[in-house]
Amino acid sequence: MPIKIPKLLPAREILEEENIFVMDDYRANTQDIRPLNILILNLMPEKEKTEAQLLRLLGNTPLQVNISFLKTATHESKNTSPMHLEQFYTTFSEIKHRKYDGMIITGAPIELLPFEQVNYWEELTEIMDWTTKNVTSTLHICWGAQAALYHHFGIRKYELSSKCSGVFMHQVLDHSETLLRGFDDIFLAPHSRNTDVYIEELQNQPTLKLLSYSEEAGPFIICANNGKQIMITGHLEYEASTLAEEYRRDVTKGLDIQVPEHYFPNDDPTKKPLNTWRSHAHLLFSNWLNYYVYQETPFEWD
Repeated sequence: MPIKIPKLLPAREILEEENIFVMDDYRANTQDIRPLNILILNLMPEKEKTEAQLLRLLGNTPLQVNISFLKTATHESKNTSPMHLEQFYTTFSEIKHRKYDGMIITGAPIELLPFEQVNYWEELTEIMDWTTKNVTSTLHICWGAQAALYHHFGIRKYELSSKCSGVFMHQVLDHSETLLRGFDDIFLAPHSRNTDVYIEELQNQPTLKLLSYSEEAGPFIICANNGKQIMITGHLEYEASTLAEEYRRDVTKGLDIQVPEHYFPNDDPTKKPLNTWRSHAHLLFSNWLNYYVYQETPFEWD
């Protein structure tokens, strides 16, 4: 089944070229079924790239999904055109009266800032509080995961001695959790961040359940309140080229940056990286939509 997105959204052409099933408003409104309403708070600077990454995964399930994009009102994006934001995004004040079946809160390249110094932190905490009563399940990614762990559960972050960047091996810690249904015992996933969370604090918080862990990259998938909140510290949504683009960007800036680990063939940045996590990315998003959103959300919120 498809995802419903605005007809003129630039990501549509990318997804259709990849044979991802999408539809516009007219076709969706003629179908007599109950679609899922998913809200995406996109905090990433290059919003169009993130849109395509997430929609690719949300559009590969048997469910019809209506997508809405949310932006912060207290922070102005400098890397996405105002026209794009005006056409495809809304603000919290415009949607806070609604209920949503699922929500995604993305990462943001600001993890070295204390949370309270982020200029939209107050707005974000209001949104995160709102999700607890108005969203069936919220998926938090990278910095968004650390923000949720800190705000909801008091889990601190700490700065790493060097950036965690690369593709790392992860273990499944609980095969009974439906979010990981179909996962291999070990699987690969990308990370790109400068901070981490203390595993001891996760283990000491009875509300939290650590589902997957990497010896090199640390805690990866954390679940709370029977899946109402899911935190993923890495980037399963990344394309094969994303870490390479980030690496070259940082090199161009003159930053003292290491080559992403286990990513380029033979650790050679001149060689084309392979996507070794795609199947598990699709599986995780499919499991989330099915077991934590579709199976749990009311047919009519009223």
